[in-house]
Amino acid sequence: MPHILAVDDDPEVLGTIERVLQRENYQVTPVNSGKRALAYLETGRPDLMILDIIMPEMDGIAVCTQVRRDARFTSLPILFLTAKGSTDDIVDGLDAGADDYVIKPFELQELRARVGALLRRGTREKESEAVMRLGNMRLDSDTYQVHVGEETIQLTSTEHRLLRYFMEHVDQALSLTHLLMAVWEYPSDAGDPDLVRAHVRNLRAKIEKDATRKYIRTIHGVGYMMSS
Repeated sequence: MPHILAVDDDPEVLGTIERVLQRENYQVTPVNSGKRALAYLETGRPDLMILDIIMPEMDGIAVCTQVRRDARFTSLPILFLTAKGSTDDIVDGLDAGADDYVIKPFELQELRARVGALLRRGTREKESEAVMRLGNMRLDSDTYQVHVGEETIQLTSTEHRLLRYFMEHVDQALSLTHLLMAVWEYPSDAGDPDLVRAHVRNLRAKIEKDATRKYIRTIHGVGYMMSS
């Protein structure tokens, strides 16, 4: 049974998350603060964390940042549940290491779909071939690290999955909708194209630090392409 850690300081929202996901046969551990979430992670190992952003004492961005610094939780899917819906707020959350976000107030069906997709992704990643190579780039799916020349770069779970998909489809123009369906496993009418743009921007910042490196091309009016 998949185990979900749900973190929100609003007891009504936390209760709703718990009830909805328990009906889907998930084990849910509800906690009402960022500090309690970090304390739980000292001994607990959830399969997914749902994390509110606006919380007293320690907000969700700080929690996410600290979790991503811990090698034990590199591959832990993190879903932000937030009332902060501006582009800048969303980018801040993804920069901290979140995989996706749902904006409050949210539809229960949408929450179920996002949670299910994130959990399925984790299962399939474990079944993937461990190492892929492209030119001077080597992607290790056991450690979520990419080696570019002599440099070793740590990726988040979504950055790893996105880069892996690009490497599997070299020299193919991939639309934002296609990437949402293939990488995030969302239906064609779900997901936000800005989610793809933000993760591509973060991925580029990591693997294209050297100005001579240009792996991911923007195809205007379409999406992106990984160049061979």
